[in-house]
This record gives sequence, structure tokens and C-alpha cells, in this order.
Amino acid sequence: MQIKTIDQLHQVKADAIAALKARNDAKTQIILGMGTCGIAAGGRAVLAAVEEQIKKLGLEDKICVYSTGCIGMCHNEPLLDVVRPGEDRVTYGSVTAEDVEKIFAEHVLGGNVFKNKAIARIPLEGAKAVDLPAYSEMPFYAKQRKNALKNCGYINPDSLEEYIAADGYEALAKAVLALTPEDVIEEVKKSGLRGRGGGGFPTGLKWSFCRKSQGPKKYIICNADEGDPGAFMDRSLLEGDPHAVLEGMALGAYAIGADEGYIYCRAEYPLAIKRLNQAIAQAEEAGVLGDNIFGTDFSFKLHVKEGAGAFVCGEETALMQSIEGQRGMPRPRPPFPAVKGLWEKPSNINNVETWGNVPCIIRNGGEAYAAYGTEKSKGTKVFALTGKINNPGLAEVPMGITMREIIFEIAGGIQDGKKFKAVQIGGPSGGCMPEELLDTPVDYDSLIAAGAMMGSGGLVVMDETTCMVDVAKFFLTFTQSESCGKCTPCREGTKRMLEILTGITEGRGKEGDIERLQKLARSIKAGALCALGQTAPNPVLSTIRYFRDEYEAHIKDKKCPAGACQKLISYRITDACKGCSLCARNCPASAISGELKQQFVIDQSKCIKCGVCMNNCRFAAIVRE
Repeated sequence: MQIKTIDQLHQVKADAIAALKARNDAKTQIILGMGTCGIAAGGRAVLAAVEEQIKKLGLEDKICVYSTGCIGMCHNEPLLDVVRPGEDRVTYGSVTAEDVEKIFAEHVLGGNVFKNKAIARIPLEGAKAVDLPAYSEMPFYAKQRKNALKNCGYINPDSLEEYIAADGYEALAKAVLALTPEDVIEEVKKSGLRGRGGGGFPTGLKWSFCRKSQGPKKYIICNADEGDPGAFMDRSLLEGDPHAVLEGMALGAYAIGADEGYIYCRAEYPLAIKRLNQAIAQAEEAGVLGDNIFGTDFSFKLHVKEGAGAFVCGEETALMQSIEGQRGMPRPRPPFPAVKGLWEKPSNINNVETWGNVPCIIRNGGEAYAAYGTEKSKGTKVFALTGKINNPGLAEVPMGITMREIIFEIAGGIQDGKKFKAVQIGGPSGGCMPEELLDTPVDYDSLIAAGAMMGSGGLVVMDETTCMVDVAKFFLTFTQSESCGKCTPCREGTKRMLEILTGITEGRGKEGDIERLQKLARSIKAGALCALGQTAPNPVLSTIRYFRDEYEAHIKDKKCPAGACQKLISYRITDACKGCSLCARNCPASAISGELKQQFVIDQSKCIKCGVCMNNCRFAAIVRE
């Protein structure tokens, strides 16, 4: 059915809600988290086990099975939800194929929650509650506020009808039928939404520049080239709620006067690309994308462009070069894309999360969105939580929350009871924050003052076993290898910095290396062509700023305090050795020798410093120095 009026949209919504209710009243639902994280954790095997049980028990007419996106609890994947008619939705975590038979026997058929794997419940209106905490009562979710991710994990991303049932395309209908383009821009300005891709530029202001540019042809672009190590926010939104991104882009197109758009998504995201293409086809068939949307003269067509995975294509001018079929390399600005962008036409680029926020802003009003956050950083921000934490996953929190709350309440603290050391925020372009800055509010300006930056939202937590010099080397290795090579400061400067860092971690550091790193960093920041080059030194500068003592220990004492730099550590067998020979038998380099019941010794010239001997010693007789 082509949706050409607001009444038709409301009718489709009413029909979808009625169909969902009829299904829920008649059948038990089994919902599987089949985002990339769920699949990687073994979701396909769980799905196969579910289908086998249904067939074995002859329940084909009584059970409905479908997939959804990531709900955020990546640490509990695979996730399987059961919704019996008239009862709350129950979530099971870390489910294996072997658990499925027990869940069917206890819960699906028996009506009793299988407590061994049950995590929480999602309360449903008018449903019978079960004896489990609600999601909102869990520490992982208690401080989260969902805007961009409100549908992820809750709706079937393959279903346009379910998106419409969740108020989908209401904002687009409201905009094209009742608001002028200037009204839409003004609402986005009221919201205080800043670009969620890293720069934090005010979104409404950016749109207004492109709106004012002259010319009959303009483009809207979505930057889905998420390349930061440890970042998966955009991927999860595309996989879990693709129509929200399409609707956001259509609203942006209406606001600036564009009739065509591109989603530039890295090819390493096959599921996201599949769901995007499917969502575009569904939206065009329904008439909410394409020609004469809602019966107006506004038309908008979307294309998906697959990127080859170059980190530099996260920079907007390099991204446009790639869409045009050229090598992805930044170009000087001005002119800015709002004046001369894709194919030299005025263009507006925002990232996935920015577009995902737009529908709720237009639907509920900019002031409602601005009720969250701080004075200069409004709304919510999605973070990918990774590293040495107990609860890796995806969290959407109000701006202004502290880093301590995110790490120790939402992310569950540090693994194995170890001590927190630092958190890297903003990816390769960001910086490392030490323990004394954990109470820093998470907003654009506070993070920059701390020597970090918001970035796209990757958050990597490190414990006491992490070497901060090695961390700086890791991120600089990444940015140096990903440099497009166009400008000398980035191409050559990052290479020289990496050479110095490598020397420091291998025991070849010398006096003055820290100062040389700082001087090179200043030159790169001042002279690099694009933002990726200008921010490449940030991890080095922030680790020097907060962990200078570690650099000095590497250089002066030739020691790695964290015991992470292999060429600066050694293993020694103490007189606590019982001569059991277990270390020698497990040594992959045959570097350990000795007589039974006598103290064994390590040949340092053969030792590859893998630590296998220490891990296998039953008497704590081997020490790392």
C-alpha cells in the first residue's frame, strides 16, 4: 500500500498494532538477538536449536520466532526472549543450544521461568508480571535514557510495519505536511543536537548553511564508515533500527532542499548493509521514500555506497571523494561541503547516530530533547563499552553523566577485581583519562579540557596491567597505517612519532624522546590537512600528560611498570622452585632446563617472554621482573 496521506499512515499504524496484538494474544513469541554481537556469540546455533525444538514438539502453529537487533547487553549474548500470551517478556542470557530444550520444557510449555539463565523482564502493558527485575531496575540500564536506540532490541528490524507501529515516519509526515524546511531546522537548533560523529558541530546550524546554498541539486550523506577500534555504535543502530536512520535523513533532505542521498557504510558491516537495502526497498514500496512523499512535491531517493574500510574515509571530504569513485583522500577546506560537496554540489553530512536522533526531535519537539544533558551538550550519547570491564556493550546515557558512573555502574567495574588505570575515549583521535578524572562530566567541552574528546563514542577501559606507552603506540600504529599519505605532517610526522614510541617500548628510549614526541605532535596538529591527522597525536599527548612517569621508567630504568612490553621484562625462577619440571615441559622455546627436584633455570637468550612458565608454575616460583 502506498502511504500518501497522514490518515493512511495512521491506518497502517493501527493495523500494525492490531496485528501485533493478535499475534501476541494467540502465540508465544521467541525473540533472538541477532545483531552482529549475538551472531558472533553463537546466536545462529541457538536459532537452529529453537527451530529444531519447535519442529520436534509440533508447535509450528503456536510459536512465532523472529530476530531483533542489539539491546545493549553484548556481555550476555546470545540473548533469547520468551513472551507467552498475557505475560511479561522474559530475557535469557548467555544461552547455548543445549539450554534451549530446558527453556522450552520449563517456560515455553510449563509456564515457569528457567531461573538458571533468566536475566530480567520487559514489562508489557496489561501483562502478568514474573518474578524477575525489570530492565529499568538493572544497574546496566538504570541510568540509561534511550532516544537513538529506543527501538533496538525491541522491534523486528526487518519489519516496516513494526517501525510504523512504534511511531515510525510520524516525524516525516509532520514535517512535510505541517512544517516548512526552516521550521524543521529551527526545531533541530532548539534541541541543541551536536554532531555525534566526533566534531560536535551544532547540527541545526550545519543544516542552515546548506539550506542557504544556491543551486537546484543538493545531497544528504550518512557517514556510516565507523572505523575506530572498539566502536560499534553505528553498526548496532543500522542493524537494529534502519528505518530510523532513513527517516532522519529524509527529514534532513526536506530541511536543506535535497532530493538524493547516500549512506556510506563500510563493507565489513554486511548485516547492516543488508538491512539498509531492505529498509530502503520497503520504504520506497510504501511511498515514504521516493517520489512525492505523502502526496507532496518533496521527493527523496537513497543509495547505499559500500566503503573498503579506509579509516580516512570517516573524514567527510575523503568520504565524498570515495563516493565519486576516486581514492579517499581529504581535500582542503574552504570550500566546505555545504557550499561545494559531493560532485561539487552543496551537501550535508552527518553520522548514523546524529540521523537516528532526528525523528524523535521532530516528533516530540526540540525542547523535549534538550531537557536531557548540559547547557552546551544536549540530549543523549551512545557509547560502545569495551576493554577490561565486566559488562561490555552498548549504552545510551544523558550528556553530563560522569565517566565514573558509566564505568563502575553501567559497565559493572573492572574485571577480576583489578584496579582501574585509564579510559580511552574518542578512539585514535581521542585521549586517555586517568583515575583522578573519573568524575569529569561526559560532555564535549569537559572532555576537550581534559585532553580527550567525545569522538564517535568508543570507550576503551584499561586496568593496572596496561602499559600506557604501549597504548599510545597501539593507537599511533593504527593512525599511521591508515594515513592516506596526502599531507607531509601526517604521513611523515606520525611515522617519526611511531619510531620513537617503538624504541621506548623496546628499551631503546633515550633522554629527550618525550620532548621530541611533544614537538612532533604540535607540528602535526598545526599542519595536517584534515581532522584525522590533526588529532592523531592526541593519545600520545594525553598519556604523556597523565602517565609521564611510565615513559620515564621505560627510558631511564629500561623497565615497563605494567609488565606489558615484552622486550623490557624477564622471567626468573626463584629458590621456591620444587624441581617439578612443569615449566620446562610447557616452555615453547625450550628455554628452561634443570634436574628433577632441583631448581630450574631460564636461558634468557632463548626466552621469548611469553609467560607460559609462570602461568603453569604450581608453586609461584617464577617471577616477572
